[in-house]
Amino acid sequence: MSIAGFIVVAFMITMYVLLDGYDLGVAAIVPLIGRTDRERGAAMESIGPFWNGNEVWLIAAAAALFALFPAAYAASFSGFYLPFILVLWLLMFRGVAIELREHLASELWHQFWDASFALSSALLIVLFGLSLGNVLRGVPLDASGYFQGTFAFLLNPYALLVAAFALATLAVHGAAFAAMRIDGQPAVRAMQLLRRGWWVVVTLFLAVTALTIAMRPPAAASWLVAMPMLSLGALIAERRFARRASAAGAFAMSCAFIATLLTAAAGTLYPSLLPGFPVGEAGITIFNASPSLAALSCALVVSIAGIVAVAIYAPIVWRRMGGKVHVE
Repeated sequence: MSIAGFIVVAFMITMYVLLDGYDLGVAAIVPLIGRTDRERGAAMESIGPFWNGNEVWLIAAAAALFALFPAAYAASFSGFYLPFILVLWLLMFRGVAIELREHLASELWHQFWDASFALSSALLIVLFGLSLGNVLRGVPLDASGYFQGTFAFLLNPYALLVAAFALATLAVHGAAFAAMRIDGQPAVRAMQLLRRGWWVVVTLFLAVTALTIAMRPPAAASWLVAMPMLSLGALIAERRFARRASAAGAFAMSCAFIATLLTAAAGTLYPSLLPGFPVGEAGITIFNASPSLAALSCALVVSIAGIVAVAIYAPIVWRRMGGKVHVE
């Protein structure tokens, strides 16, 4: 049951990064693909029907972590308290920017909210990347499983590199989505950004992969050995689709790249939820963080039912709202 709970939480986090990742990426690159007020408005409109539903996966993942592994939830939210508070404020500010942008027919008003939208989204990606980097690296925990470090401890070189990698990856992910969803010049610029940003992504991917393997080497017979090759294959395929100006193909390969990355991250952590620091120190695992069997079973049923509900809802939204956004 604990293993099933780990899979459910990992799946929810992966779905959040895949789905909210593209609208965070689009938001972060709005100033680069939108030169006029209408073009920036079209970029924001391209994610308008989806962003709110995409963020449900984040809420669901946090709720599932609380229900399935309460000890890990308590330790992570105490250790990452300041970053999570910043995440909440940025999520709220980002939502306000989308909702208020069109309330006044003023270009200055639009420019303020466009800049706020882009900055808050880019900072969100950086904070999520910092969190993932620190989880992979490990955090200092006391005997009760509570965080013993400081915010400065979280700003270590490895976590900062993962944050930069996350920003580049989701910016390219968002560029592929924008090229697929918007017509006209914003789509052309998004495709150009995708082709140029690909080189940054592949460089950071190789650096992060090498450091992660050096820090947490997988067993020779482990399936994790093959995951970087799958990720690299998805990246190469994304480049080929981008050269053919196939936005849909590039977006699909970007999704595959992110999915394989997060699968490898989950496999690297297993069975830990919050590894100790330095590597080898005791941390919080799926076995010492789970509640009673009855509570775990109930939480699993509710979580899986929620996944099924969203799996039914999401295609309906895409079918109704998935057409091209026209700048004019």
